[in-house]
Amino acid sequence: MTADDVRSGERPGAARRAVVLGGGLAGTTAALRLAEAGLETTLVETRPRLGGLAFSFRRDSAAGELAVDNGQHVYLRCCTAYRWFLERLGAAGLAPLQDRLDVPVLDVGGSRPRLGRLRRSALPVPLHLAASLAGYPHLSLAERGAVARAALALKGLDPADPALDAIDFGTWLHRHGQSPRAVKALWDLVGTATLNARAPQASMGLAAMVFKTGLLSEPGAADIGWAHVPLGDIHDVLARTALHKAGVRTLLRTRARTVEPDGAGGWRVTVEQGGSGSEELAADTVVLAVPQREAHRLLPPGALADPGRLLEIGTEPILNVHVIYDRKVLRRPFFAALGTPVQWVFDRTTASGLTGGGQYLALSQSVAHEEIDQPVAALRERYLPELERLLPAARGAGVRDFFVTRERTATFAPVPGVARLRPAARTLAPGVLLAGAWTATGWPATMESAVRSGVTAAREALVALGRPYGAEPVPGIEGRAHEHN
Repeated sequence: MTADDVRSGERPGAARRAVVLGGGLAGTTAALRLAEAGLETTLVETRPRLGGLAFSFRRDSAAGELAVDNGQHVYLRCCTAYRWFLERLGAAGLAPLQDRLDVPVLDVGGSRPRLGRLRRSALPVPLHLAASLAGYPHLSLAERGAVARAALALKGLDPADPALDAIDFGTWLHRHGQSPRAVKALWDLVGTATLNARAPQASMGLAAMVFKTGLLSEPGAADIGWAHVPLGDIHDVLARTALHKAGVRTLLRTRARTVEPDGAGGWRVTVEQGGSGSEELAADTVVLAVPQREAHRLLPPGALADPGRLLEIGTEPILNVHVIYDRKVLRRPFFAALGTPVQWVFDRTTASGLTGGGQYLALSQSVAHEEIDQPVAALRERYLPELERLLPAARGAGVRDFFVTRERTATFAPVPGVARLRPAARTLAPGVLLAGAWTATGWPATMESAVRSGVTAAREALVALGRPYGAEPVPGIEGRAHEHN
């Protein structure tokens, strides 16, 4: 009998058991990896579905029954972990990438609308964006030159440098000669969507990571992908199928109450199922793939040197505005906007299942502090006229439905200093690990960060158990897995 057998109180050769709390992308990833390594794995999720904050639901609308995503989620070609996740679920074809980065940017802030495009070529970095920047109409010639110089300066930075996390992106941009217009028309255009923060409120470390990895690593790194089907078809339906095939027991509508030592070196997780009473789950490994406040509640004493840091990690909201028109008003799959409160607009007609003509547009509004709690009527009064400014075809179109979805805690706040608050995967409690986009992945709060955290948590759990974990699905995932916060 080995020391590990004594610690877990099991006989030699007995199967190890894992409990993963949280059925978002982080928890699903961790559960799949642990089960594939031979652990008897149970996944516990409070909601009646998987997917976390990237999900869809059915809505009975005046335009018929619709499949509605809670928000517009995209990923980039450089998101290697999420791309692996899609492949693992058999969903890569349902969320394809652009052949090449191409973002139409419409500015309606001047005397007449102007359309620009952020596009890449096949040339090596940084020449792949040179032609697009040279012809970008929303910046002056001098501003374009200053942007090019700032991009070269970014390329030389190490996003993991703690000194970068201590300053904000806006300060760095100002020091590197970026005008307010350049910040709005380029840096915040990208940064707001990826960081859910404007430059003055964003950690320079995270901003450097986004721009260096997405725009300055490989020519195709920033090519955009998004689901062409409801997110629930991927993150819930296909995820459940993959978990079932891997042998994972999935408990929905089930809430974890406590995580306690079992007295024999393992853990006892008490869960409560809706209407079915409580159940105790025995585990050698427990992965807390839940939001930071929930993780703080569930962590056993002594698991982190300073658990209060989890409560210092703030959150940021995202608002999505959904408009169903009675005719087609947009002929592109998406575009970004300037000179208007509207940020990004996506055509969700096909993915939603809208029939009988018309078009479904979804507006993704990050950093939505001022609007997240406004009534639908006020948001309708604000955004319909803005869409008519942007889309002339909308001026004579009828609105068949207008509604909003709100995620008040959509992402962690990527403020300067947040890196010191984000915990590693492994805790001081043997066998208890953390996962979630908010943990120390080095990435902002994205689907990529969530999957990376799940991969890391599973790997660290298996290393601690002395179990081989097979080929790493995402090369280069390192992070701060061995540090304790």
